[in-house]
Amino acid sequence: MPKTNLTREQIQQYAQLSPFELKNIFIDLAKEAQADKPGQKGTSSVQMLNAGRGNPNWVATGPREAFYALGYFSLSESRRVWTADNLGGMPEKTGAYERFDAFVRRNPDMPGIELLAQCVQLGIQRFGFDKDAFVHELTDSSIGDNYPVPDRILEHVQEIVRGYIADEMFDKKPPPGDISYFATEGGTAAMCYIFDSLMKNGMLKKGDKIALMVPVFTPYIEIPELDTYEFDVTYVEASMFAETGVREWRYPEEEVAKLEDPEIKLVCLVNPSNPPSLALSQRVADQLKNIVATKNPNLLIVTDDVYGTFVEGFRSIAADIPRNTLLVYSYSKHYGCTGWRLGVIGLHDDNIIDERIAALPQDEKDRLNKRYSSLTLEPEKIKFIDRLVADSRQVALNHTAGLSLPQQVMLAFFSLFDMLDEGQAYKEKIRGIVRQRLDLLLEGSQMKISDDPHRAGYYIELDLLAQAELEHGKAFAAYLEKNYEPVDPLFRLAQQTGVVLLNGGGFEGPQWSVRVSLANLDDLDYLKIGHHLREIFNDYAEEWRSASA
Repeated sequence: MPKTNLTREQIQQYAQLSPFELKNIFIDLAKEAQADKPGQKGTSSVQMLNAGRGNPNWVATGPREAFYALGYFSLSESRRVWTADNLGGMPEKTGAYERFDAFVRRNPDMPGIELLAQCVQLGIQRFGFDKDAFVHELTDSSIGDNYPVPDRILEHVQEIVRGYIADEMFDKKPPPGDISYFATEGGTAAMCYIFDSLMKNGMLKKGDKIALMVPVFTPYIEIPELDTYEFDVTYVEASMFAETGVREWRYPEEEVAKLEDPEIKLVCLVNPSNPPSLALSQRVADQLKNIVATKNPNLLIVTDDVYGTFVEGFRSIAADIPRNTLLVYSYSKHYGCTGWRLGVIGLHDDNIIDERIAALPQDEKDRLNKRYSSLTLEPEKIKFIDRLVADSRQVALNHTAGLSLPQQVMLAFFSLFDMLDEGQAYKEKIRGIVRQRLDLLLEGSQMKISDDPHRAGYYIELDLLAQAELEHGKAFAAYLEKNYEPVDPLFRLAQQTGVVLLNGGGFEGPQWSVRVSLANLDDLDYLKIGHHLREIFNDYAEEWRSASA
């Protein structure tokens, strides 16, 4: 555990850590600050405020209640088939909907039963599901008595996910054709599976050139550096300023133009961004479309759209460039369900990855045919989306692949809930929560950010060096750079005030920037964090004035 009064050299060493590991150092310092003085219980006035992690402190209760209500019906179906003390049987498909309807009518006061019935009816009406088949899939899956079949995603669940993504990620204007989905253990697993399978299938090779649109979620920076990949990384930087001292966090045309280089095989982006929390502008989306249409048609795009629901009218780049794009989406932030591990990978059925695999040299085709030969007599016909599934279980365990069935049911209920009026009202509430917290943080810190209608507001990235120049000119900014490490403010915050934030430099953002999560503390805590940030900032200014006197 680090102690207070760290030297500059010690701070430099700690700054080499990932921001998520460095956060643990700050937490230790904040705990020290909280501790009472020896022999003087109750002397500490420091409250630890950890705004370093993005796990939200809200929970969508309705869909969970519906899931638990389904559980009671599912167990009644099991006991109907075979009852012997604690032993039941597998639910039957024939007549499942009629029995479900009767169960709903018999239990009008059961928590979640009304929403459960609404979700089932919505699935039947919007997607044209066979009633018995849909209810049986939900029932059998909720008790988890089978392996996932199909292993990639359940049939009804995939249709529901298609509807949800079309509504929320594509602004209800999906691209023509179908997108196939692979249900994964959150967005984390999706990232790992994608990098692994692109390598296994020869779409990427060790040392290839890739690009990252930065600032970006730290694992997208760290994974390419692993010895498995050792990619040559080009950074596309959101370096625009709205005015002197106020970052816009937008990509200049010349930065995006880096992707015209055909040597760049892949670009990864988080949209809306993390930490700046801004949705990609239409100007940049159009430029990307033009690059793919002209200069770099084989460019692969991985877009991580977990925060899309926090932006009105959000539209994923996967809707505009569907043939080149792998979409990653996680339900964790919107629904407060990080522990459920719910995510999907989406890939359009007409895509350049399958085309490129089909066009590989014969020796590469032979290698891949051998790799997947245990799955089918025609392994060359396996689509990349299904290769992802097989690779996720080392191919040999493909027959047991897939996200657990209760998780898939919960994923379906979250999706269906969004399609109801209650789900849309919930979405507006959580958008309002992060906006309120951002306002309070800015009120306390007295810091300026750019106005942007496409701000998600789930995080905020504040550039302290730019703020220094805005308030006191370049001389103050130069003083900070000369005399302190960029993470020094974060150490001071933790030591003196108990506030834990993350360093923006760890997200390949400006070195003197800090990331604040607006999701995981009470509203007024952000006013306190803002005040503490302002106090630390003013301390630096006073030190500068004293040194300049």
